[in-house]
Amino acid sequence: MDKVESVKNGWLLIEGERIADFGTGPLPAADRTIDADGGFVLPSFCDSHTHIVYAGCRDGEFRDKIKGLSYEEIATRGGGILNSADLLHDTSEDDLYRQSMERAVEVMRMGTGCLEIKSGYGLTTEDELKMLRVIRRMKEALPMEIRSTFLGAHATGRAYTGRQTEYVDLVCREMLPRVADEGLADFVDVFCDKGFFTPDETARILETAARYGLRPKIHANELAVSGGVQVGVRYNALSTDHLEQTTEAEIEVLKKAGKTMPVMLPGASFFSNLPFGNARGFIDSGLPLALASDYNPGSSPSGNMRFVMALGCIRMRLSPEEAFNACTINGAYAMGTEAAGGSITRGKRADIIITKPLPSFAFIPYSHQTPFISRVFVKGSDMTDISDRFLPKCQYFTAGH
Repeated sequence: MDKVESVKNGWLLIEGERIADFGTGPLPAADRTIDADGGFVLPSFCDSHTHIVYAGCRDGEFRDKIKGLSYEEIATRGGGILNSADLLHDTSEDDLYRQSMERAVEVMRMGTGCLEIKSGYGLTTEDELKMLRVIRRMKEALPMEIRSTFLGAHATGRAYTGRQTEYVDLVCREMLPRVADEGLADFVDVFCDKGFFTPDETARILETAARYGLRPKIHANELAVSGGVQVGVRYNALSTDHLEQTTEAEIEVLKKAGKTMPVMLPGASFFSNLPFGNARGFIDSGLPLALASDYNPGSSPSGNMRFVMALGCIRMRLSPEEAFNACTINGAYAMGTEAAGGSITRGKRADIIITKPLPSFAFIPYSHQTPFISRVFVKGSDMTDISDRFLPKCQYFTAGH
């Protein structure tokens, strides 16, 4: 975690969409040469936990947070995820696609090359499918490596208030078969936490999902020590995410499992005044760690992975190297894209950031608001100025929203 290999005064050869070679000394023959002008050449960020397909925003809840209401209190009052579900229900698939593409292009400009996107703001069969179809369209339109996660069990839909068991039935008997039939998801997720879904309910959903070949990625231990890590490991989760509330028991079960990546979301801790995860304790115990943005409208409305890296250093006491590995190669592992991205490796996708000249590697998280990117390449193509290339011709903010 604390080691980042580097080549000084080096060159990097891209052929098509892939990294062909790198080294020092005389430049290899190439059709085009780009001078990095003394900057760093880095692998792009890999953001393994986002909710960027959503409608509108929840800035009204921002005022509630300022007044001191907690995440749980806002949810108990019928807000939070349910507010996003109401907005999404009233938004067409095309409008949802336009809004979500704007956010995806935003994070690509900020250096993200691999991206996971969850559903979970539908909470009805048709609205969950609408979200996943939007993600599929984004996969087809964007050069980023995108993974989709079905999160129908993000909360209990309003129509099932007080009948959570029946909602779990809906997820298992109707949503999952439809998702699988259309091939819309790479993973399945459940919000296993206090006030949301229990470990037993989570296990039932994961058992059903396994029959459709969907591996879990679990929301766990954001609000309480919930048992979510344990149930995720039991069902071979690729990652267990959030982890603001953990004990030695979670560390030990993850160490014993060996294949489940712990993922912490410092942007959510920062924005929602939650504890920061015990990143230092996890790494010192011998565990790997990934950091992700949790980009969503309620608890982390930002996909800036450079800021995530900075929070890893400033608030979680990680070294710049540990935080960088957590935001790149370990993030790639946490969404199954480690063979494609996360490091500068021969044969991997040419997803790279060229920085401006910087005094040191540590300057990236240290001066976390100073612009540091000179150019961004995704799949070997220059994405630095892409405003007109991918964005649908529509602005989504309208009067009264």
